[in-house]
Amino acid sequence: MPNPLAADLDHVLAHTPEVWDALRGARLFITGGTGFFGCWLLESFAWACDRMQLDATATVLTRSPEAFRAKAPHLADHRAIRLHRGDVRSFEYPAGKFTHIIHAASDATPSLCRERPLLVMDTIVDGARRTLDFAVTAGAKRFLLTSSGAVYGSQPPDVMRVAEGWAGAPATTVVPSVYAESKRMAELLCTLYAQTHGLDCLIARCFAFVGPHLPLDAHFAIGNFIHDCINGRPVQVNGDGTPYRSYLYAADLAVWLWTILVKGHNLKPYNVGSEVEVTIAETAEAVAAALGSPHPVCIAGKAVAGAQAQRYVPSTARARNELQLREWVPLQESIRRTAASISVPAPKGELA
Repeated sequence: MPNPLAADLDHVLAHTPEVWDALRGARLFITGGTGFFGCWLLESFAWACDRMQLDATATVLTRSPEAFRAKAPHLADHRAIRLHRGDVRSFEYPAGKFTHIIHAASDATPSLCRERPLLVMDTIVDGARRTLDFAVTAGAKRFLLTSSGAVYGSQPPDVMRVAEGWAGAPATTVVPSVYAESKRMAELLCTLYAQTHGLDCLIARCFAFVGPHLPLDAHFAIGNFIHDCINGRPVQVNGDGTPYRSYLYAADLAVWLWTILVKGHNLKPYNVGSEVEVTIAETAEAVAAALGSPHPVCIAGKAVAGAQAQRYVPSTARARNELQLREWVPLQESIRRTAASISVPAPKGELA
């Protein structure tokens, strides 16, 4: 059957020709392959292998190969993809040498952070160290960590777009900081391994995204809004709608991650996201407009007069200037493409 993501995957290849030339004959190891990031990496990798004869392979760590195969049989059965059973904290190393490692495993939903914060910390920190140890053993030269914009802590209202040099940090005296602090520790581990073992460590600080494979019934506001629309319900905003976000489309995300893996500079973090800021209320209105909802948007909370809005918006000047990356797919088109893909299974994804 034709791949419903064909146009998006062609988009990825069109903007990454040098990446695939560099990955000819490569042997990759990827954690988090069933998540939002991982699915896009594997979809685009398989697409590139089929169209460019890369003679490359990707071994994917998964707790349940059976569940992976049921969710994405076209990937599980692809000739260039191998499934390796294991937990990211303790997996047995697959045999042989690997050239590139992508560490994208991180189960950190808000409910898990509240209810089992130590498990979140162990998964992120111990998983990063286990994967870094494997990278050294396997002789890999490039290691990509998908970190998070959460590492900056609360973005001050007067900082319109937070840059990689921002010296802020999460509060260490509140439990919800466990995700952000664990990501910071994973970045530090990359620094230690880069200096100790000569491993090139690339760090992608990822913000917010939209696209096929994003869960539409989880903790992602834009996914919930799209879910409301396609089910014929009014779009519901649970808060007051004032926080600012920005959304990079999933196919653009894949372009950015592959480019950072191949062309990024060692221990030089890159923000990954869009600079086009919108409030949550504006996001809801954009979803309703893009999908032709006949219902008005419902905002549960009332904005407090004079209160400063929360922001979670990156500066991407470093990625744009050094790696020539940008946002190609605008928000309204991103929303339409996401809604049109709802027949594609939507696995649980990386917190974004």
